[in-house]
Amino acid sequence: MQAFEYASPRELGSAVGLLADGGLEARVLAGGTDLIIRMRDGTLRPRLVVDIKRIEELEPPIEQIDGRLRLSAAATMAEVADSPLVRRHFGALAEAASIVGSIQIRDRATVVGNVCNASPAADTAPPLLVYGAVVVVWGADGERTLPLEDFFVRSGVTALRPGELVTAIELPLEPAPPVAAYVRRTRRRGHDLASVTLCCGVSGEVVRLAYGSVGPRPLLIVDEGVLADPAASREARAAAFERLFADASPSPRSMRAGPAYRLAMLRVLGDRALELALARRAGGRP
Repeated sequence: MQAFEYASPRELGSAVGLLADGGLEARVLAGGTDLIIRMRDGTLRPRLVVDIKRIEELEPPIEQIDGRLRLSAAATMAEVADSPLVRRHFGALAEAASIVGSIQIRDRATVVGNVCNASPAADTAPPLLVYGAVVVVWGADGERTLPLEDFFVRSGVTALRPGELVTAIELPLEPAPPVAAYVRRTRRRGHDLASVTLCCGVSGEVVRLAYGSVGPRPLLIVDEGVLADPAASREARAAAFERLFADASPSPRSMRAGPAYRLAMLRVLGDRALELALARRAGGRP
């Protein structure tokens, strides 16, 4: 690991200033579970690392405010997975956070960091997309927000501008939030990057599906009428999935699984998650 400068500001304004001065050679440290590994193997060589864990404006990590659930940049996977608020309103997000890496990783890794890495295989991305997450960004020009769907550009690239910092992810607390389920396919049990990730949320006749690891970025798609219809035939559902998954484009260079396998598993997981979400709705679960 090459030498680098380290800063641990206590105020958001100071952190933004440091990032602006550092430009493309500055990196944010929150959990550090990806950053440290990439610095060790040399794929990232930042001149400046800005540690945001001591910034007071990022506390508390999880709070309910103005009809929204706010997950700050300090909220770890373990805190999100164990939060009664998250489990009550956004059960699929708690499911996804609970299976990221190992216990040790979940105690350090943050949900915001998981999103900012822009990995197509990020476990929390599909449920966040299904629940309509919004990203809160701070920079030299102040605060701006954008839907998570617009935040992802391609693998490893987000809509963040130089010098900007994601301070939170916000989720709308709706009177009747989607009933959702998260599923994934991995090469082995345990902490492994997924070959396919998928979340299905059902709200009335609307089904929101978000999937990842089968293209350069996670994708959100919406079906109205067919998938949520209990009278729909299996053939009609299969045709709907075929149409909804038309933009899936797995990389042929991945070592985790080939394109044909991923596309087949995407359809299997879509059907599995839909059945689970419908069963939860029938049982009154979130």
